[in-house]
Amino acid sequence: MALETTPICDFGTPAPDFRLPATDGATYARDDIAGPQGLLVMFICNHCPYVKAVADRLVRDGRALQALGIGVAAICANDAASHPEDSFEKMAEFAAAHCFPFPYLHDESQAVARAYGAVCTPDFFGYDAGLGLQYRGRLDASGPRPGSPDLRRDLFEAMKGVVETGRGPAEQIPSMGCSIKWKAA
Repeated sequence: MALETTPICDFGTPAPDFRLPATDGATYARDDIAGPQGLLVMFICNHCPYVKAVADRLVRDGRALQALGIGVAAICANDAASHPEDSFEKMAEFAAAHCFPFPYLHDESQAVARAYGAVCTPDFFGYDAGLGLQYRGRLDASGPRPGSPDLRRDLFEAMKGVVETGRGPAEQIPSMGCSIKWKAA
């Protein structure tokens, strides 16, 4: 497990477009998912201990952000040949087991992950209503083990602020997790 952290938020960077298949059988484009108040794109996978530790919080905060008008999607871009636990079939099982209220998309070519500059799982990209980047930080202070239920909800609070002010926080703590499992060149 190679450990990575996300780079500093490059405020205003536009959300790259995409069109990807989801575990619910539909295909979604970026604009199908974006809400009137913004968009959250989460790069996750099934096998990463960091993602497993926060899966229930991803669901909790995803639902809360959707209620604020932010569209939410999760994307798995890991190479399933080298990591079979991250196959499309296993993604569907993971989404069902955790009752994802948002689409779980498969980036088999890894082109979307590269366009976003994703580096780890989980990796969060929070956009404002105009689809300009406002948040590139962590979910909360938990790591590869579940944290206490009273941890500050960094991602939720940041995106709530984006809805209220149009701007993400100036100070953001990077997300940390397993590296994206890139296909061999």
